Amino acid sequence: MRKRKPKSIKDPKLRGEWVESVFVARAGELGLAVSKPWGESKAFDFVVGRPGRFLGVQVKSTVFECGGGYSCAVKHNNRPYARGSFDFVAAYVIPEDVWYIVPAEKVLNKTMILCSESKQALYEEYREAWHLLREAAEREESSSDEAVAGDGGSMPWGAIHPADPLARMRAVANFVRRQMGGGPRKRGDE
Repeated sequence: MRKRKPKSIKDPKLRGEWVESVFVARAGELGLAVSKPWGESKAFDFVVGRPGRFLGVQVKSTVFECGGGYSCAVKHNNRPYARGSFDFVAAYVIPEDVWYIVPAEKVLNKTMILCSESKQALYEEYREAWHLLREAAEREESSSDEAVAGDGGSMPWGAIHPADPLARMRAVANFVRRQMGGGPRKRGDE
């Protein structure tokens, strides 16, 4: 099946609303709990996580080509966000249908160059890095979960690379075992 390239919506407000709905759908597909705060007065668009560990996520998007990639400014009304306004930026490159999940401290007051192989592209390690949201939201687990964190943490996708299906399957099996009261199996136990 051919991958559909999304079309860009001209009106920035409508495009932003659409991108936010794409974010919610994608996060939901990946099993992340997402909530939208009431109103538009917060510096973040969504919270991701669970009670006791919510993360503020600012959703941005771009269609602006620049230097062989796409430029995405992390500003609000052309002014910088204050430090601590959110925890992560989720930047969607619409023409490429790709997300960048970037910790806030890496991008405040900056313009990100995304989807580029140029030396200006400093954020490729964050391409489709949804695991960073999961890991940050699950950091404060109970001590029993911390004891088995060596195999990827309390959730199966911890540091597992998405292109390694066997490692993902092993991590899922270990997660299910922990939830059912058993411990994780080590590599040699297979």
